[in-house]
Amino acid sequence: MPDRWARWLDPLALGRLSAQPLVSLSAMEGTVSGHHKSPHRGSSVEFAEYRNYAPGDDIRRLDWRVFARTDRFYLKEFEAETNLRCYLVLDASGSMGFTGKGGVNKFDYARRLAAALGYLVVQQGDAAGFSCMGDRAKVEVPPKRHPSHLQLVLEKLDEAEASGETRVVEALHSLADRIRRRALVLVFTDAFFDPEALLSALQHLRYQKHDVVLFQLLDRMELDFQFDRPVRFVDLEGPMSVVTEPGLVRDEYLRQLHGHLDRLSTGCREFKVDYRRVVTDEDYERVLAGYLVDRLRLAGGLM
Repeated sequence: MPDRWARWLDPLALGRLSAQPLVSLSAMEGTVSGHHKSPHRGSSVEFAEYRNYAPGDDIRRLDWRVFARTDRFYLKEFEAETNLRCYLVLDASGSMGFTGKGGVNKFDYARRLAAALGYLVVQQGDAAGFSCMGDRAKVEVPPKRHPSHLQLVLEKLDEAEASGETRVVEALHSLADRIRRRALVLVFTDAFFDPEALLSALQHLRYQKHDVVLFQLLDRMELDFQFDRPVRFVDLEGPMSVVTEPGLVRDEYLRQLHGHLDRLSTGCREFKVDYRRVVTDEDYERVLAGYLVDRLRLAGGLM
């Protein structure tokens, strides 16, 4: 692994994370055999169901043991398995460039998550693509399976900058219109904008039968709003700034923040979007390990 990617990829962490596959919770429509369930029947080791024989069926698929017991013809069907196409969608708005007291930049944290997941996807034989939308970043890299393609994804991810207003909602609607086959769409954003617009875009993706995951990244300062002196608050996506006494506005800030977070959580549950709230003082390897294990458990791979 080239040294230039060490900022985003930790070989030791990736070695540990590779023990858990990244699985889709929905059937995928791939082009080659893979680890993920397909909506189509095919040949694999996983039995799906019996069905009655119909003229024209391949008699090699008849279950003769069942015929001996029932005197009826049945065919065994198996779950087809296919590869996965994963889209990594990164919000490059100005608010994602926020760095709190802990010194962790939200945009950098999101890039580490996206880079690690892209690496894991390609390593397990699936395809990874990258989309980044902001005032200074409009990048589209289509998903491919080749390890060399990961270099291109990492290059674009490394070059991205967080600036200006968010473009993630229009990026998600655009993806929903353009993606022809079912895919796994991973969205990395702080979601500091109209939750109804974001939920509408996520619903659009779900309507097209994509498996959607929303990683909402927040800094501890944004969650707790603990300040002990007058502070100048600057809009990172516009020209506004205001000086205020935090103690006077804290209760109202927290009320509105929790209302915003609850709406996102409820909406994602309603549209069957996997919602992951991440605070940037959490260890990113633990965040990813928990996510991979949860996905595997929900997909039925863990008891």
